[in-house]
Amino acid sequence: MLRIDPPGFRSDPALAPVLETLPEARFVGGCVRDALARLPIADVDLATPRRPEQVMEALQRAGLRAVPTGIDHGTVTAVSGGRGFEITTLRHDVATDGRRAVVAYTDDWRADAARRDFTINAMSMGRDGAVYDYFGGIGDLCDGRIRFVGEPAMRIAEDYLRVLRFFRFHARYGRVDPEPAELAALAAAVPHLCRLSAERVWSELKRILETPDPRGAIGLMARLGVLDAVLPEGAAPARFERLVATGAPADLLLRLAALLDGDADALADRLRLSAAERERLIGLHGAPVPHPSDDDAALRRMLADAPAEVLIGRAWLAGGGAEWDALRTRLAAISRPVFPLEGRDALALGFSPGPAVGEALRAVRTWWLASGCVADAAACRAELARYRPG
Repeated sequence: MLRIDPPGFRSDPALAPVLETLPEARFVGGCVRDALARLPIADVDLATPRRPEQVMEALQRAGLRAVPTGIDHGTVTAVSGGRGFEITTLRHDVATDGRRAVVAYTDDWRADAARRDFTINAMSMGRDGAVYDYFGGIGDLCDGRIRFVGEPAMRIAEDYLRVLRFFRFHARYGRVDPEPAELAALAAAVPHLCRLSAERVWSELKRILETPDPRGAIGLMARLGVLDAVLPEGAAPARFERLVATGAPADLLLRLAALLDGDADALADRLRLSAAERERLIGLHGAPVPHPSDDDAALRRMLADAPAEVLIGRAWLAGGGAEWDALRTRLAAISRPVFPLEGRDALALGFSPGPAVGEALRAVRTWWLASGCVADAAACRAELARYRPG
């Protein structure tokens, strides 16, 4: 049995009283995987053979707050030091329908591990650093291989979201091609992805796109037909690959805009993007697109109608290389011009309130744009006076 040096989270003062209360508990899931991979650990989860009500009773006796966050599925959250630690009773699946499972409690650690999705997520670790690896997760983690626990097709049929989870973990940990059985099961599951809710799809797609280099995972998704199922509006994996290869920021919406080759409005509706996400995605897919050959006057005209961040994003989507880098630097350095007139300026010049004010201001703004957005308020007022009635 592998035993690793105690990771820092096991000496966490907030976690210590929880471990003292439940000495039989083991660390499970992502914290074990990332401790072995020597990666930062986000969440610390525990498992125990004790039933949820017994866990709550023990925590309360120890003076710790116990919150029944998922008690129907065996999960209790222990609050210690102002932080929450999820503790789940060992379980095994009784029945599944492709979205959710009916479970029963058990005291069998291997049975609990067998219901997890991938071998690298099925390991547990005791307080002494002993790692319990029933399905070869350590070897797969070292090799950079994402492999289902048990029969791939059966594991996917238990929850079709595991298709997208596979690509999320492949993007972060994968370094070798998946095995033929995994590839066949993933491809066969594509017709069932329509059963997943928009929220679950967007949650997993976000996590894929936020990995440091998701090109391999996105390319594999395209090859197996998964990408077309996730982005029926249209996908552009080649443009996405070029964007990441140019060293563009690992920006979620920028990467999504590169990957999307279709109607941004329709995608925003289907995935139920937030108002801010929708606005940014549509802006990145908008026009005009700046080009390295544009002079400063042309860039100022664009900046008058769109923030530099949006134009820089459009430039990332359009091209890479030294000349495009220079263009983005220029865009960032130019102050955004603001048209210096308002309706009150027209009224001060003798315009009567009404449609004529808006028409005159639009005409002057067109003149201001054509001149490169450099005319000041006095020059614009002089131009506006030419439209004064009578």
